[in-house]
Amino acid sequence: MSTFTYPEVGATRQDTLPAGYHHLRHRVPVGAGRAAFEAAGRAVTTWRLHRASGVRVRADAARAEPGVAVECAIGIGPLRLTAPCVVVWTAYESDRTGFAYGTTGRHPERGEESFVVELADDGTVWFTVTAFSLPGRWYTRLAGSFVPVCQHWYARRLGRTLQRIAAGAPVRR
Repeated sequence: MSTFTYPEVGATRQDTLPAGYHHLRHRVPVGAGRAAFEAAGRAVTTWRLHRASGVRVRADAARAEPGVAVECAIGIGPLRLTAPCVVVWTAYESDRTGFAYGTTGRHPERGEESFVVELADDGTVWFTVTAFSLPGRWYTRLAGSFVPVCQHWYARRLGRTLQRIAAGAPVRR
């Protein structure tokens, strides 16, 4: 298994994120009812959500499980940015499904990100992205505050995409 590039492995399971990092929490309703919850949970844990949001995903397994290596990439040709990660934890519960992955090796950032779908008591299906990160390369340090802006934009994009998936609507890339 690859070595993580940060010491707080698994910290996205906690309410309090580690100090000294940029923090991201984005929570959005994506549907209602058990069918929407199951569709959203399946999309999150089988990489469909990321792919439908325009990210190339290569993973060692078809479904998120601890220890699975995942490489996400955006861009084309020499302008492709790759982000290698390893799944840190998963949740396959009756009302909560999701996973977190942590940065390894050549990842442009150092930290962890989780993607969780929850079915609330009132039937609302919530999607939450939680992350903590710091620049891991010269170019992400140079980008400064632009990186967190991009991370927030991508979290919102994931939420919009998951709303369409949970509703059974066609998903455009």
